[in-house]
Amino acid sequence: MSAEENIQLMRRWFQEVWNEGRIETVYELLSPDGVATGQRGADKEIRGPEEFVKFMREIRGAFPDIQVKVEDVFGAGDKVVLRWSAIMTHTGDGLGLPPSGQTVRSRGITIARFVDGKVVEGWDNWDQLGMLEQIGVYKQPLAA
Repeated sequence: MSAEENIQLMRRWFQEVWNEGRIETVYELLSPDGVATGQRGADKEIRGPEEFVKFMREIRGAFPDIQVKVEDVFGAGDKVVLRWSAIMTHTGDGLGLPPSGQTVRSRGITIARFVDGKVVEGWDNWDQLGMLEQIGVYKQPLAA
């Protein structure tokens, strides 16, 4: 597939998976052997659609109104890079934390590698600590 076709698949992923909560899109666009790194922490891996759907349900369970906006996207060869922002309200307990009712703003960058129209590798870097701070679970220590 061309870089432009892969870009359109990434746009579709963010719209359907995150904004619409469509689980079937995960199974359609993520390779059964796909590996995603960084969603749960810097070096933590999610393997295959089953594990990704679990992660998706946790995030959407905590933030059911999540809306992700694609800020920038470009592709070269078999890779796509996407910069995104999200706004969401912590009204559910999908993260195992009581709902805070707080509105959270987050940003991130996702890189994905495609083979035959499916994501085979993905890397995410997003402000997980900022999310925890905004819902009141973490407080930055005061400087000495």
